[in-house]
Amino acid sequence: MKELSQQELLDCAHNQETAFAVFLFTPFCGTCKVTERMLDVIMTMQPNLPLYKSNINFLPQISREWQITSVPCIVIFEPGKERQLLYRMQSVDELYRNLLPLSSK
Repeated sequence: MKELSQQELLDCAHNQETAFAVFLFTPFCGTCKVTERMLDVIMTMQPNLPLYKSNINFLPQISREWQITSVPCIVIFEPGKERQLLYRMQSVDELYRNLLPLSSK
């Protein structure tokens, strides 16, 4: 997963021509580390999945604008659709099912 800065993430979000997802985390969050390991498994299965990550500590504008209430959070962007926020990361299978549609777009 490539890590994006706030400006890179804003550019991707505003140029929403392709579907993608971003994993928002903090470095000292234990649940974030577990989620990142689950996402690493998914990236092994789908290496071309458009999935990025960003440290929410460096995203004050995005945190406010997108109304991020907690981490870990996965934000899914699909052209022509409202962005989707995932806060519950129950299993690799569940995350895989949520992210798999991004690989075909």
